[in-house]
Amino acid sequence: MKVTLYSDGSARGNPDGPGGFGTVLKYTDPKGQTHVREYSGGFKKTTNNRMELLGVITGLEALTKPCDVEVVSDSKYVTDAFNQHWIDNWQNKGWKTKNGPVKNIPLWKRLLKAMEPHHVTFTWVKGHNGHPENERCDQLATSAADGDDLLDDTLDVVV
Repeated sequence: MKVTLYSDGSARGNPDGPGGFGTVLKYTDPKGQTHVREYSGGFKKTTNNRMELLGVITGLEALTKPCDVEVVSDSKYVTDAFNQHWIDNWQNKGWKTKNGPVKNIPLWKRLLKAMEPHHVTFTWVKGHNGHPENERCDQLATSAADGDDLLDDTLDVVV
């Protein structure tokens, strides 16, 4: 099954303040019906990069069967890590860069584990560029950042 996962993170401009993430999964079931599932969650004292990673992780972890997944994100940090093979280089060098250890290693490892059963590609889109699902992710992420709680959890029905 082909799934498009749109994700976004929001730290509300303050790394010591609330942070949230939003995910929208769009897929077509075997009967040809298109479905959209939304999820938003947040917690305090984090950064935008962590939120971007959590948005992708949450979407991938919600999938109950192996899928062909396109991750659409406005985070070049996330998309470049895979498209420019930073992640491979980090792993080969023991999760280090020339400037020291890679940040967010536990989340990167969790993302790699979440990707294992799927074929995943990463597409970068400029933020606020009119993709309705990407705009919805931004709204979900902002709501989560403001709320510090689970806003919508319907992902358990994704096939």
